[in-house]
Amino acid sequence: MFWDSIKQRKPQMPSQLEALPGRSRAMEVSPVNIVLNTPQVPPFNPTLNTVYFGMGCFWGAEKYFWQTAGIYTTAVGYGAGYTPNPTYEEVCSGQTGHNELVMVVYDPNLVSFQELLKAFWQGHNPTEGMKQGNDIGTQYRSGIYATNESQLKQAELSQQNYDRLLSASGLPTTTTEIKSQITFYYAEDYHQQYLAKNPNGYCPNHTCAATGLPEFDGDL
Repeated sequence: MFWDSIKQRKPQMPSQLEALPGRSRAMEVSPVNIVLNTPQVPPFNPTLNTVYFGMGCFWGAEKYFWQTAGIYTTAVGYGAGYTPNPTYEEVCSGQTGHNELVMVVYDPNLVSFQELLKAFWQGHNPTEGMKQGNDIGTQYRSGIYATNESQLKQAELSQQNYDRLLSASGLPTTTTEIKSQITFYYAEDYHQQYLAKNPNGYCPNHTCAATGLPEFDGDL
């Protein structure tokens, strides 16, 4: 009954006053990424950079990035909303304002932020609003959440360039949300590296090749 009622609602961001109250206690998760065998909880080496991406269901988004060269660690969680330390069920209710995110910690000497942006745009359909394929809800929106000014400017410029490419192809432009300095809350431990723990788990393909969108060439 819970999930049926969620599916019947039209996705709409709540206001801060409407959001669920949450809790002060943070989610307890394993300190280690079981795929990369690296820490998934800070502090991280200051030579590493962090960015958060929303690309629909965070299970597949995390797998997509742990397979990317130059990535030090990944983890999944919730962000860009209001409710502190939300649960998965609360986020799926649409009453927290949060997005399902993958935290990507990368070595800029091995992979550039520009390359990660290219992977982001090509790894999902960023034109669908509050959904990704058959997954409908505010938590499935496309988003880039920067942790510094350089990332923010590069993300905004890449969106402008990809929108031009989409428009030239007669396609809708992106609905991607771009923000900086959000609060990231870890998801429950069973969600971390979910598709490594459950190899046959749910993982739809929303890449450019699957959705028919033109590939972003990576130029800023």
